[in-house]
Amino acid sequence: MDFCRHITGFLAFLLLVSWNAAAQGTASGQRGRARNDLFIDAVQDINDGRTKEASAKLSALTERYPEEDAYWYYAGINSLSMRQFKKAAEYLRKAVALDSTNYWYRERLAYAYSAAGETDLTVSTYEDILRDFPRKSDAWYSLVNLYLYQKDYEKVLSAMDQIEASSGKSETIAVTRYDILRGLGREEEAVAALKDYDKEFSSPRVLTMLADHEISQYRDTSAIAYYDEALLLESDFPPALLGKAEVFRMRRDDNGYFGVLKDFFGSETVPAASKGQYLSSALQHMDPVFIQKNRSRMDTLVEDCLLLHPSDSIILQSAGVYYFRTGRNARARHAMRKNMLDHPGSKGAAAGYVELLNYEKDWDAMAAVCDSACAAFPGETAFIDMKNVALYQKKDYKGILEGCRQIMEIAGADTSRTIPAMSTMGDMYHELGDDKSASKCYEAVLKLNPDYAPVLNNYAYYLSLQGKSLKKAAQMSRRTVEKEPDNPTYLDTYAWILHLMGKDAEAKPLFKHAMLYGGKESSVVLKHYSIVLEALGETDLAKVYSKMAQDKEKEGK
Repeated sequence: MDFCRHITGFLAFLLLVSWNAAAQGTASGQRGRARNDLFIDAVQDINDGRTKEASAKLSALTERYPEEDAYWYYAGINSLSMRQFKKAAEYLRKAVALDSTNYWYRERLAYAYSAAGETDLTVSTYEDILRDFPRKSDAWYSLVNLYLYQKDYEKVLSAMDQIEASSGKSETIAVTRYDILRGLGREEEAVAALKDYDKEFSSPRVLTMLADHEISQYRDTSAIAYYDEALLLESDFPPALLGKAEVFRMRRDDNGYFGVLKDFFGSETVPAASKGQYLSSALQHMDPVFIQKNRSRMDTLVEDCLLLHPSDSIILQSAGVYYFRTGRNARARHAMRKNMLDHPGSKGAAAGYVELLNYEKDWDAMAAVCDSACAAFPGETAFIDMKNVALYQKKDYKGILEGCRQIMEIAGADTSRTIPAMSTMGDMYHELGDDKSASKCYEAVLKLNPDYAPVLNNYAYYLSLQGKSLKKAAQMSRRTVEKEPDNPTYLDTYAWILHLMGKDAEAKPLFKHAMLYGGKESSVVLKHYSIVLEALGETDLAKVYSKMAQDKEKEGK
């Protein structure tokens, strides 16, 4: 309901009543005029947002004239404005009790119940309203939403029948009925509902849904017919274009597939977001062989997108990914960098460019872009973390320490960021040979979170390298394996500490388990296992794993 229009209309009515009363010139007329003036002022207060003033005036009126339904109604409206929903329902109930024939009194009561979270009362109120006002389509739609919330789908279907009986068929009702019937497993009825609507009305959306159903039944010829009919109504309706393209893809008809996509990507009216989302999804799921086979056609699609939408973020990002996947790194860089420069307020655009530089292992450029991103987004510590990745590859451990200190300063009491930063600081101090500072960092982390596995593992491993406090190291390492029993790094650390303690028989099954969960990809884990096997007298097997370790070292793993 348009409250401003309603209140303004009511004000005009009250002014007329006030003028007639004044014309009578009686004492009672003067009292009536004062009463009406107070009411007019209260309604105007509501209209102007002066809810406290309105509340005081309406309280005086309802106390002195409790038989006036309009006063209770506006007291309820005012309470709704103040978000005092239970009080609003109390006032509106009194208005309804005084005049149950007023639709708006009852409708606002239903709304108040809904706002107060009283779903059952809301439903029963709307049901009562519609028994007396069966042609009020707004109330029916509200009731449909409530039934949907309650998952009472049979009542939803019945209510939609009532809406159509009073207001006629609509696409929204047809589509909702289809979705509900399908959810109830009544597929034939669902499709019949769409076809019934299609007999009387033309809708690209309904035709496309019928086409999608035909695809699910492996009837691609009839699906194409429905898609074509939808496209006759709206030549660049995105769901119909993409559905038709999918049929051609399933048929392995590359000419048909790219022909439809050319219409899709070349359209000036299809939203850039739709094109970008499809391109991004397609690149994730397409077979690389298919992309390579059709590279010139793919190039055309991407170039059409960039030509029509040169600054769209999703398209630039997707184009960058496409060029990178097809080995054209310079083009990928250009697209990703343009995305970042065209969208200086987008963290995602900056992060996408940084990620590309990480893949390219351009550590200097990556660090520089991270610095720019940190300046653009001063409260975002993720770019400092990314810069630390680049600095680690450059072996700039002091630079990483400085980055971690910045994170600590920005994060304050946010331990989800400070704990990883302190953990990294401990690792960097170890790399710099400052084991005392490293231990202080590790101890500080464990004081905040005694079960923080990365520190438990690294601290234990570094103690093992120093050959001291092995009992303490073993206790910490065992906790990491208990928390993550399939983590090959944690298994390796614990098994190696057991070896240093002379417990090779206990270490062996841990290494065997690590081999099943990725340990064979690490030269360190393979080498440690070979040493343990040698210590147990399994010389031949030890040589096998020693050779595997050497091969992985050559691969840089």
